[in-house]
Amino acid sequence: MVMVGGNFVARENNDDDESWSSILPKWASEPCMMGIDEAGRGPVLGPMVYGCLYCAVSYRSTLASLQFADSKTLKEEKREELFENLKSDESIGWAVDIIDPRELSAKMLKKSKINLNEISHDSASGLVAKALDMGILLTEVYVDTVGDAEKYRVKLSERFPSIKFIVAKKADSLYPVVSGASIVAKVTRDRALRNWILDETAENMHRIFGSGYPGDPETKAWMHDHQHSVFGFPTLVRFSWGTCTPYFKDMVEVLWESDKLDEEGSTERNTNRRQLKLSSVGITGYKRKSEETESSGKGRCKFFETRKLEIVTQF
Repeated sequence: MVMVGGNFVARENNDDDESWSSILPKWASEPCMMGIDEAGRGPVLGPMVYGCLYCAVSYRSTLASLQFADSKTLKEEKREELFENLKSDESIGWAVDIIDPRELSAKMLKKSKINLNEISHDSASGLVAKALDMGILLTEVYVDTVGDAEKYRVKLSERFPSIKFIVAKKADSLYPVVSGASIVAKVTRDRALRNWILDETAENMHRIFGSGYPGDPETKAWMHDHQHSVFGFPTLVRFSWGTCTPYFKDMVEVLWESDKLDEEGSTERNTNRRQLKLSSVGITGYKRKSEETESSGKGRCKFFETRKLEIVTQF
């Protein structure tokens, strides 16, 4: 996760709570409210961004006059304008949590899986905790729900009992403070995707990947052009998404030999498992008979045998 703040907390990746709290405005010690919303939950490309906007409760009526609205109902130019306006408003604070696509896929595919709802809940809770740690006197928090609204509210209330939580569907169109958070999250994600620096340096790679949503023709074309039969997709892609599954039919099955040292403490059921398979993300393919023999656990893999390669533990 990457925490980025705005206005009086405009110090990217700064975890020095003391320095942050030293520049808090006077209104931060008054009862404050916060709105939380996300952008990029559905796309197969790029990060998911959670955004929050907070201000003094006494600023509520003024906030309602700032023309904030659900970011999905606004054109990009209007979102950008409103974002710049709220950034320059000294009576408003904002922050985002940018969750990298690699982190999303890793959590959703790990042995003890963390689903997207849990990731979302953790991100929202993290924004609340960060504000409290900074010294913001939060008394009300409004959240656009993920999953069952009441269960989500109870979960948040148990962690932060001193705060009143309102969790609702379409909160971004009901509460201006959530509408503002929606704009913060959406503009941040759009900019992140637009300025994304690809880690990979293969030939013929390009950045015409559209919106990142599964139904976008440009996104589909980009994924088709950038799939690799062994290595899958560039790290921009959330490879745990079901959207990726159809692309895996042309990829090879990947097998690798597990270390003997790793097997010493294994149970009897796993003693003969000398090869592990990458199939949890849908990577399957035709396996030749020789590969079946090599992966049976009888002797070392032919690749290592013929090259006289051994495991090295000391250099």
